[in-house]
This record gives sequence, C-alpha cells and structure tokens, in this order.
Amino acid sequence: MHGVAELIMAGPQYRTSGTIRLRVVAGGFATVSTPDLRVDGDVLVTETGDVLPLHGVTYAELAGAAGVEAGAPEGLYHDGSGAGPDQSVDVSADAAAYLAHCLAKGDIELRRLASAAGQEMAPVLWPEHFDLAITLDEVNYGVSLGDSAIDEPYAYVGPWRPREGDFWNMPFGAARPLAGLGEPGALAAFLQEGRRRAGHAS
Repeated sequence: MHGVAELIMAGPQYRTSGTIRLRVVAGGFATVSTPDLRVDGDVLVTETGDVLPLHGVTYAELAGAAGVEAGAPEGLYHDGSGAGPDQSVDVSADAAAYLAHCLAKGDIELRRLASAAGQEMAPVLWPEHFDLAITLDEVNYGVSLGDSAIDEPYAYVGPWRPREGDFWNMPFGAARPLAGLGEPGALAAFLQEGRRRAGHAS
C-alpha cells in the first residue's frame, strides 16, 4: 500500500501537479489533484473509472494500466517505501480494510483536534512515511500506518522541540499503537493529552 501511495499516486501527481499530498477518502485514500486516482480497499480506481486489483502485477504494470508512469517523487526526500517499479504489488483485502479503518479513524480525530484548537484543516497523508498528519503550534499530530520505529499502525505526537516526561516514549515524541487505542474516545484522549503535555490547552 505504501508503494502504491508513493509510486502510483504521489509520484505521478507531483510530476503533473507539483504536490505529493494525498487525502483520506471512504475505503482508502486518493490524490488531491491530477491524476485523479483512488485506492478503495484492495483496488485502484482510475480517473476513467477503471478498477485495477492491487495484486498480481508489478508497480510498473499497475501504473501503465492506470495511465501513469511509476516512480516516487524525485528530489524531495531520502526515505520512503523502498518499493521499485519492477517489484510486485500484493495487497490483501483484509489488510487494506484495516488500514482504511485506521486512516478513517485518524482523519476524524485529527480534524476534531484542529477544530478544538480553532483551526479547520484537512489532514494530509504524506507518501514518504505513509502517515496522516496535521501540525498545530509547532507540534505534529498523526497516525502512521507503521514503519521501522513501530511495525503496526500507531498514533503519535511529535513536538518540533523535545519535551521531557514519561508521556514522551519515542525519540520524536510520543506514540501509541492503535490496537491499544481501540476503546471509544481513546485516540482522541491520547491526542488531546499530547497537546496538553506539549504546552497547549486541551
């Protein structure tokens, strides 16, 4: 999924429209500009309405079927999915559904957090780290779908300037696996606590 976001969506969008930003939509995520591409579960929906399975093809083959050229945005960042055009795409329906659920939950709570701070903003799904995020008062708030730090979806609070205390359990700030934030209101409470501990009113 990370490779699809980076090579099939963000890269072509950057080369065409000058932005790598992606957004959360029902069932998955989508580009914000041309080309109009959307992941819905374990398929890619193109701007012409074609539905392309996210398995049994390479990234290059998937891109060709979608009418774009596979490739990450160039010159913007050094890390990323690690996927290459000739590698195989293999997304399971169950994994896709779970990641879509994590993104939808994160999108709702990040919008609420921003609104409570007096700002209306749409969270951005960034392709380099495959995380959904907003920034308020020099603090990043987000939901990552997993990386080398934590290999499962997690919520995080990342102040630009380090804070001290037991809440801050990661080098970049604080993180909690989403699996441990499953109770109603738990994700919102973590984000709000992070905002309070970062020195801002809840």
